[in-house]
Amino acid sequence: MSDTPSRLRLAVLPVTPLQQNCSIVFDEASKRAAVTDPGGDVDQILQALDQLGVRVERILLTHGHFDHAGGATPLKAALEARQGGVVPIEGPHVDDEFLLSRVSEAAAKWGFSGFSSVAPDRWLTDGDTVSVGGIPFEVIHCPGHSPGHVVYFQREARFAIVGDVIFAGSIGRTDLPRGDHAALIASIRDKLLPLGDDVGFLPGHGPTSTFGQERVSNPFLVDD
Repeated sequence: MSDTPSRLRLAVLPVTPLQQNCSIVFDEASKRAAVTDPGGDVDQILQALDQLGVRVERILLTHGHFDHAGGATPLKAALEARQGGVVPIEGPHVDDEFLLSRVSEAAAKWGFSGFSSVAPDRWLTDGDTVSVGGIPFEVIHCPGHSPGHVVYFQREARFAIVGDVIFAGSIGRTDLPRGDHAALIASIRDKLLPLGDDVGFLPGHGPTSTFGQERVSNPFLVDD
């Protein structure tokens, strides 16, 4: 039986004035890590990495909104200078390129500065796999909140990083550019809930939950 669940660790750092859940996912045995959705506050992220004593292998993005991606480019530069070698930015799906290429402009419209646009080293698609310290995460394309949104799922640990697809008691906004409410609901019902009621998830904002809890209590998912 695999020891993946016992090796996997997660540290969550709310960043930016929007309190977006940046996370550090790492293998306790090897101390190899990935940073997911570094939306900003790069100095805070670097400090947390130092405290955990981990080495970052890659930066993972769930989607292209500035509060999730705006710190990726400066974090990549800082890590490559500190660690030596390339630290690739991976994800999301290429359909979010229009968001990532305009991160700084989007942030400015919300009154925020210091956010950088992003050119990922690898676009991801449904069925791809990314590795964190040798632990595989399945990539699930879940459009709706944004067209290129992806979710990262670790099957053995029964855990997913879902970005802004679903929250505890809510779902992602669909009133932003190229949002699609029907597509979002389909992503949740057809791709995420079938993974199992026991799967815990970290959303892009707010507390963790499980797909089972949301299936029975989330007002956007419970049938009338």
